[in-house]
Formats: sequence, structure tokens, C-alpha cells
Amino acid sequence: MNPSTLVLGGGCFWCTESVYKAVRGVLDVESGYSNGQAAQPSYEAVCTGRTGCNEVVRLVYDPAQVSTRQLLEIFFVVHDPTTLNRQGNDVGTQYRSGIYFTTEEQRATAQALIDELTADNAFGAPIVTELLPLANYWPAEDYHQDFFERNPYQGYCMAVAAPKVAKFRKTFAALAKD
Repeated sequence: MNPSTLVLGGGCFWCTESVYKAVRGVLDVESGYSNGQAAQPSYEAVCTGRTGCNEVVRLVYDPAQVSTRQLLEIFFVVHDPTTLNRQGNDVGTQYRSGIYFTTEEQRATAQALIDELTADNAFGAPIVTELLPLANYWPAEDYHQDFFERNPYQGYCMAVAAPKVAKFRKTFAALAKD
């Protein structure tokens, strides 16, 4: 097995992490911050919107079990790629839609999918997802890791994360872990 790494920003990392932890072939999901200027940013600093960092999840996956394209198809279903610096009630540059690639294959796959979705007018509005090389990645604090799994009845998790996981399981049942 030769695992790959891809980093995605789809709003609050608790929600994005909860979806990808349920995907077959995803070996590890870590919440973190990337593509900003701050070294070792804290959650509090990132929340100010002044670090340039995005709340992201770092996926380590087995391409023999789940392809980059499949991971990206999930990404475009479980968040809104048309709202600049916003996902629902979460507003700020730290919630921007972003794909941060680690290989040229990932970049090309992401660009091809964005081009297809744009040509199909899949969302009825322009896709604003940034597509950039991964830069300045830092893991989030321990209390953010596995947040949904540890706090399924927390209000935000019930209102936002749980519906995203349900949408993933309904739309991509063949890719869900048992």
C-alpha cells in the first residue's frame, strides 16, 4: 500500500472530519490549519481571521480503496463550494472552501472536477473553491480531534455535523465504512 495525503477546507473541521472518518479507504483524518501565515496557530488565533489559516482536514487514504476523485466528489456534496469565506453560519476566511493538493495528480483531478461541475452549472452559482498546493499545515489542538465522535450530542454536532454525515451515507453508501 502506498498511501496518499490530501487536505480539504470545507468549513468547520469538526463537520468535515466526521464525514471523512466514515469513508472506506480513508486511513487517518486529522483536523488542522493550513495555507496561512501563522506558525503553530492556535484555534483562538485562527478564529480571528487574521492568520490567513483555513480550518482543514488532512486525509491519509489508500488510493486502491478510494480515489482522489471520489474524495473530491464527497467534498463537493457535503459543503457549499459557492460561498466565499462562509459555510452556513460560520463566516470568515478560516471557513473558506479549499483543496490543498500534495501531488500533481491531485491538482489535475481537482481541476478537472471543478471544470466539469462548472460546465454543468451544478450549483447554480460559481465555484469559489481555492485550489492550491498544501502550505504551512499545523495539526489542531487535541480537543478538536475526533470531536464529533466524542461529542455527538453537542448542539453544533447535532445541527450541522450529523446531517452532513447522513448526507454522505445516503449519497455515497458504497463508500461508507461498515
